[in-house]
Amino acid sequence: MLELKDICFERDNKKILDGVNLKVESNEFIAITGPNGSGKSTLVKIIMGIEKPDSGKIIFNGKNITNLSINERANLGMSFAFQQPVKFKGITVYDILKIAAKKDITKVEACKILSKVGLCAKEYVDREVNGSLSGGELKRIEIATVAVRGKKLTIFDEPEAGIDLWSFSNLIEIFEEMRNIIKGTTLIISHQERILNIADKVILMENGKISKIGDSKEIINSMQIKTECCQIKRG
Repeated sequence: MLELKDICFERDNKKILDGVNLKVESNEFIAITGPNGSGKSTLVKIIMGIEKPDSGKIIFNGKNITNLSINERANLGMSFAFQQPVKFKGITVYDILKIAAKKDITKVEACKILSKVGLCAKEYVDREVNGSLSGGELKRIEIATVAVRGKKLTIFDEPEAGIDLWSFSNLIEIFEEMRNIIKGTTLIISHQERILNIADKVILMENGKISKIGDSKEIINSMQIKTECCQIKRG
């Protein structure tokens, strides 16, 4: 489905990604974690085409997409959700769902999608996507736009960023139902153990490389051991 072959990326003479190789199968729910500066966000931006690798190849459904634009990748079935959802003054939730769907969906269809992400449709379908919405509400609306797109690969960059604890708890429930909401493969960058626990597998990145791939318990234990070792050395 998605294959990265020896992806390298430098910025200001510093290696951000150093020979990353990865295979992602169809309909997998994968979490990517690791310390700050390990290359996680850069990796998913390269997958989506926001950044271009200095070397290496990206294969998506058998097609070399390394040099394709963001729009071209989107047309092939890829979708990206930023850490901070975009606000649109004057555009309603219903408007943005129609834009995402690329067709004239009815309000009934829009309401069904909003209900799937835990929003009361009557209260939100005609609201503007602006600063009056909380971080948690914006996140849910963004997930709804991803759901209506129906992409083969969906990428979330730290979806928990900028939302309060109550919203985060509700967000976890949404991601637990992600396979029913979004058909296809999902990649999520996250530091949160509760998100890692619902993934099929977790990828640990360190120093621009994939250092380990396993289940959540295996990766979390590995990270805890390394943290404890660092604390001992500092002590």
